[in-house]
Amino acid sequence: MPEFIDMLALPYAGRTDAHLVGWRNQEAVSNARFKAEAAAWQSLLHAHEGCSFALYMQDSISFAAALFGAWQANKVIYLPSDTLNETCTNLANEVDGFIGEFEQAWQPLQLPDLAAIPDGNPVLQTQQRLDGSSVALVVYTSGSTGKAQAIPKKLSQMSSEVATLEALFGARMAASEVVSTVSHQHIYGLLFKVLWPICAGRAIHARSAFFPEDLAAIAPPRPWLLLSSPAHLKRFPNNPVTLHNTYLQGIFSSGGPLLAEVAQGTQQLFGHCPIEIYGSSETGGIAWREQLPDVQLADSWQPMPQVEVRRHTEHACLEVRSPHLPDHDWLCMADRVEFVDQQRFYLRGRADRIVKLEEKRISLDQIEGLLQASPLVAEVRVMVHAARAQRERIVVFLVPTSAGWTVLKEQGKLALNTQLRALLTDAIDSVALPRMWRYLEIMPANTQGKTTMAALAALLEEPGRAPPVLPEQTLVQRSETQVVLQLHVPEDLLYFQGHFPETPILPGIVQVNWAWELGRQYFDLPPHFLGMQALKFQCVILPGASVMMELEHDREKSALAFRLYFSGAQHASGRILLGSAA
Repeated sequence: MPEFIDMLALPYAGRTDAHLVGWRNQEAVSNARFKAEAAAWQSLLHAHEGCSFALYMQDSISFAAALFGAWQANKVIYLPSDTLNETCTNLANEVDGFIGEFEQAWQPLQLPDLAAIPDGNPVLQTQQRLDGSSVALVVYTSGSTGKAQAIPKKLSQMSSEVATLEALFGARMAASEVVSTVSHQHIYGLLFKVLWPICAGRAIHARSAFFPEDLAAIAPPRPWLLLSSPAHLKRFPNNPVTLHNTYLQGIFSSGGPLLAEVAQGTQQLFGHCPIEIYGSSETGGIAWREQLPDVQLADSWQPMPQVEVRRHTEHACLEVRSPHLPDHDWLCMADRVEFVDQQRFYLRGRADRIVKLEEKRISLDQIEGLLQASPLVAEVRVMVHAARAQRERIVVFLVPTSAGWTVLKEQGKLALNTQLRALLTDAIDSVALPRMWRYLEIMPANTQGKTTMAALAALLEEPGRAPPVLPEQTLVQRSETQVVLQLHVPEDLLYFQGHFPETPILPGIVQVNWAWELGRQYFDLPPHFLGMQALKFQCVILPGASVMMELEHDREKSALAFRLYFSGAQHASGRILLGSAA
């Protein structure tokens, strides 16, 4: 729609300088300030010969200013989900430069101190309408079902999505401020946290609430709405926080279907049933649902306006045609569906999760479904893995319920393996029975709240021949000041030798050292250890254990706080004092 193409070109045009664009912590960001940042980026990029740039910023307002400024400079923006070295190495083959929070090795473009950029009416070098048929953005699939793929997006596709969201949900959202637990570096967060609210004139919060405590700090005493994902929503009931629920106007969730009990638990906790969005990086938004209690067919999906859907007659997968796609052709997806009527359907698993093992067709969805039905299982993911010089085998990653943890602690891993395998024996071919089981405190999730195949595969990496000195680690959550890791303690860890001969336990000094070493991996810490505060060791850690480590860097106090815990039990905690000189 033309009016939204114009908004994507100059979202700050036609609004007063005092118009509220959003909040950085408790500081209001005016339209004048936002225009100044966008114009500064436009000027900087206009002088650069390159055509395409990778953009990564955690601050959503700064990100939006850089994005709109880049589009006004006729640049194509690539949106990576992280800044890991492998990601940047791959990007370097596609882009002419980097913008934002990349390592200095990639020579990222950055503005001077924002405080030095004057507010007012900066002169924009171009003010013409953007060409809707041009590719202005490249996003990436989440990697939850395989390797992440690059998806180019035309401005017309994004304009159409913004128009659809406003037509469908705009009246319900009114003037609510937008708070998010997901990153804008993925299409869902980009649309719902940046493009839609800024084009519609709603204020956004620059910081993302990756942790429940963050959400409590960000949620304003004014009307607001929450953007989240299944990975985040199912954890909130276990981490109750005090929020301004009376001001909450609604909740959106995307990244996968919510289990009915999670949707109901969210409604009990927040007073709102989540509005779930079904779509993908390739297709954009397709359908939505709201699992309201006692409402017929509330758990089925209904297409968004102007989105056509149908069921492929041969393989029962969903086909989609919509203005959110790059052309007017039907696109066949990998999601199997069952239609209730012409306007509602159910998702019945993915067709691309059928694998072959020893010439047998195996459904990974079926294995997950059988295990998920057990009262011992809270969450489960299944994948096929082939270790070096070994044949392919089924691997299960499983978060037990409290009943499952009880079996694990009192009877051992073999007993729990046996009970769960018994659920599968009569239903699937013996070749599909899992050969490896990993029990997790929590599923690894990226900033979009998605569990990727790469993160799961990392849990299976074999340690080296020499006794390891560090745990196997999986990044669960990350923000500027906080990191949550899942640690698996190797049974052959060097520090178990002699501590103690009869019953080895992890030394307390090693736990402190792990906090220090892992903290240095994720934060820019002062180089010297000055001392400890509030150090407590409450529960021993045994060989082969899985524990959670939470790290928090307090720059003002120059301290690194850590906490080791597992299934409600606290192992250790403390605060490391740091300094630039010993």
